[in-house]
Amino acid sequence: MGFMKIILNVLLLVRCWCIAEELELVYQWDQLSSAVSSEHNDILFDAQQSTTQYNESFNAYGNLPMGVSHHKGRLFVTVPRRRPGIPATLNVINMGKVTEVNNPTLLGYPDYLTNTLHQDYSADPKRIISVYRTKVDKCDRLWFVDTGYLEYPGNRRQVQRPALWVINLNTNRRVRRFEIPKEIVEFGYGMPNLEIDVEPGKCDEAYAYIADYQWQGLYVYGLAEDRMWRFKHNFFSFEPRYGRFNIAGQQFVWNDGLFSLAVGARNKDTGDRSVYLHAMAAISEIVVPNSVLKNETLSRSGEDHYAERFKHMGSRGPNTQSSSHAFDEKTGVLFYAEVNRNAIGCWNSAQEFHAENHGIVHLDNENMIYPADLTIDNDSVLWVISNRLPIWIYSKLNTTDFNYRIWRQSTEKSIDGTICA
Repeated sequence: MGFMKIILNVLLLVRCWCIAEELELVYQWDQLSSAVSSEHNDILFDAQQSTTQYNESFNAYGNLPMGVSHHKGRLFVTVPRRRPGIPATLNVINMGKVTEVNNPTLLGYPDYLTNTLHQDYSADPKRIISVYRTKVDKCDRLWFVDTGYLEYPGNRRQVQRPALWVINLNTNRRVRRFEIPKEIVEFGYGMPNLEIDVEPGKCDEAYAYIADYQWQGLYVYGLAEDRMWRFKHNFFSFEPRYGRFNIAGQQFVWNDGLFSLAVGARNKDTGDRSVYLHAMAAISEIVVPNSVLKNETLSRSGEDHYAERFKHMGSRGPNTQSSSHAFDEKTGVLFYAEVNRNAIGCWNSAQEFHAENHGIVHLDNENMIYPADLTIDNDSVLWVISNRLPIWIYSKLNTTDFNYRIWRQSTEKSIDGTICA
């Protein structure tokens, strides 16, 4: 029986590799380049002469892409400011004009001025400091959190209040900027991801759910209310048994809490949608009705009044620690970017939630090292970016090798042949 189980696991792995070949490689980079970086040495400040102690000239190695989302032929790629020398933290690629797979140039979005740091690192509500991930909603809007925080080694600083931005993608103009109050969170560096809950035709009634892995909070912003409220729960913490990672030869311990949220299908009986969430250093999934998160009064009544509404669904299985996940309404499948095994996992929400019902869509220990972000666009196309982050942090990237990749696949095709179909 044990021998047969080994054979079965090998066959399943081979099947996953075959499916993995079907994912389309869209772009890949050895190092990022910027349209501005090729023209100027000093490209991050208003003035050409910088008097700061840090050299803010373009630094290709410090530009590590983290997030990706797609809208009507444009890819939005984020580069959080974890090192000096980043011309734009929010970038765009016009796929209709960029047909070369290797090393496409990034363009600052909505423009370079909005991404430019002031010479004295002063605050400016018209500027974007640092962005980790973005989301495109059903109303053609791009949402993201500007952490307002520079994570430069030896010079970490909160330049300005973290803020939630909303940009109309049809006009490329900002339609909302909401500064996150200090009573919600003091520092912005713990907010890696967000999810948008909105129904088509009800664009003014959108809600943003923001994860905070550092302060282990879940922040809700109501667009109509123009206010933000916070939920606390011990489920937002990391799971100590699953804080150890082994990725591409790098072994380390992380204690990152709540990291990703995904809005699921509507319950036919209650009308609620399920919101799935999990910590990075964990293999458990949590679920809560979206009516709970939308209830500002409930959030302010204290954890005792809503704690039981958050349910522990169970375990996804060994080594399934995940950065981002997203739900596809067309297939009813929840997709995970599983960083600890360089894979994209899946679970069909029509099945019971346990490890045996979780599958692998794509596994690649060579080319998909650390899938940092996963999003699904409005046409049910899955987008993934991988960036070899642990090597970048704890060792050194080979800059002659391709280190960063963006992939895509239709959700239906990606689950074909898996338990999630």
